[in-house]
Amino acid sequence: MTGILHPSSAQNWLSSQGSSSGLIVKRTIRVDIPVDKYPNYNFVGRLLGPRGNSLKRVEASTECRVLIRGRGSIKDPAREDMMRGKPGYEHLNEPLHILVEGELPVEIVDARLMQAREILEDLLKPVDESQDYYKKQQLRELAMLNGTFREEGSPMSGSVSPFNNSLGMKRAKTRG
Repeated sequence: MTGILHPSSAQNWLSSQGSSSGLIVKRTIRVDIPVDKYPNYNFVGRLLGPRGNSLKRVEASTECRVLIRGRGSIKDPAREDMMRGKPGYEHLNEPLHILVEGELPVEIVDARLMQAREILEDLLKPVDESQDYYKKQQLRELAMLNGTFREEGSPMSGSVSPFNNSLGMKRAKTRG
C-alpha cells in the first residue's frame, strides 16, 4: 500500500496550495508610449534592453506577458511596411504602445498587471543620458554578455583578451 497515492489525499494536497479559487482569468491592459512628446527617444531599446533581457525581467517578476506593438515596434522599417495590413499585424496602424497580458488566478491578476504598469511607466519616463542609471546598467550587462566588460579603473587596456593581461600570459606559438 505504500507509494500509492489515493485520489482523496491528492485532492487534499492540491487544494492546500494557497487560497486560490482556481479560477484563472486572462486580462490585458494597454500602456501608451509617449513617442509624440519625445520623437527622438529610443523607448523600444530602453524597454527591451540587451538581448531583450530587461523586458524578460519585467515578465518574470510580474508573471505577465509584455508585448511592444504599434508603429515602430518592428526594428526594420521596410519589413514593417511590408507587414502592415496583413493578418496579425493590424497593430502596425496604431501608435506605438505596450500590451500587458496576465493569465493568472482572479485574486492576483489585477495586482500583477498594475505592478507591470508601474514598472513600464517608470521606464517610459525619458531621462537625460548622463543621469540614466538604468541605461548604464543595461550597457554594463551588454558588455558582460559580449565579453567586453571592464571594471572602471582596471589596469587592462581596451582588449579583454586573456593574452593581454597583467599576469604576463602570452599566446601559445603556432606553426603557420
